[in-house]
Amino acid sequence: MATIGMGDIKKNIRLIINDVPYKVIEFQHVKPGKGAAFVRMRVRSFIDGKVIEKTVHAGDKFEVPELRHVTMQFLYDDGDQLQFMDNETYEQIGLSYDACEEAMKWIKDGTNVDMIFYRGDAISVDAPAVMELKIVETPPNFKGDTSSGSRKPATLETGAVVQIPYHILEGDVIRVNTVDGEYIEKVK
Repeated sequence: MATIGMGDIKKNIRLIINDVPYKVIEFQHVKPGKGAAFVRMRVRSFIDGKVIEKTVHAGDKFEVPELRHVTMQFLYDDGDQLQFMDNETYEQIGLSYDACEEAMKWIKDGTNVDMIFYRGDAISVDAPAVMELKIVETPPNFKGDTSSGSRKPATLETGAVVQIPYHILEGDVIRVNTVDGEYIEKVK
């Protein structure tokens, strides 16, 4: 199995800590005036979604998890789990809310997602990098509002809240970058 060291740590790198696969969500290389350099990182578990902080020193090594990605379609929320269907085998798989927490604010029924498997078990879901979603609630525009960089909050059909320019209205469909939660553009 491949390993990574302190110098290889970057955002979205996947690694194993205590036999659990994690994804790096933040990191900071620290070079103190005295002593050796180290990396301070925050990682999110693929299994339960919990975030932990970890300090990595020179010489520390981590294994890279062997993850399998399968394109699946989000079907519905059955009240206990979220149900997905494999697009090739039509097999249906349920995942807990914790495992899907990050992706669920961006996907709606029928959306194709990237299901992540570790050691044969489904552990997490990644939403598509860009989604087109309808705005269901946003404050009205007022005279004098311009599109000079000012933003207002908008609630999307999936429940996610993003900052949008003032000229976008309720009912408009927009493109959103799901990785960083940013407005991209209005869909024509």
